[in-house]
Amino acid sequence: MEPQEFKLTEEGIKAVLPPLEAEIMEHMWKVKVATAGQVYEHMKQKHPDIRRSTVSILMNRLCEKGLLQRGIDRGRGGMRYVYSITTTREEFEQKVVQKILDALMTNFREATYAYLSKMKKK
Repeated sequence: MEPQEFKLTEEGIKAVLPPLEAEIMEHMWKVKVATAGQVYEHMKQKHPDIRRSTVSILMNRLCEKGLLQRGIDRGRGGMRYVYSITTTREEFEQKVVQKILDALMTNFREATYAYLSKMKKK
């Protein structure tokens, strides 16, 4: 996943993901594997008006971003998609920090060095 923008006013992964996608990823990092229906049941506790189709769409977007992968499970009820994480939270955070620092070094090299050396002294 390559973060395209960083929202300075948001905390945690909401700085690089839309709020509902961030909530889904927080849940998926806890459970590791789930169907869209299971994630929907979790999400509707906090968002009673959310639709199941919305959760499915968001999970597919997370697949496109490379944060989730989707497989097919065949059982008594027929076919269903099962989603699993592709990266740990720690790996995701490291990639975000690396991309942001790379961008800062490309665009503001001297100021970034100065700030980082000041931080190292603390």
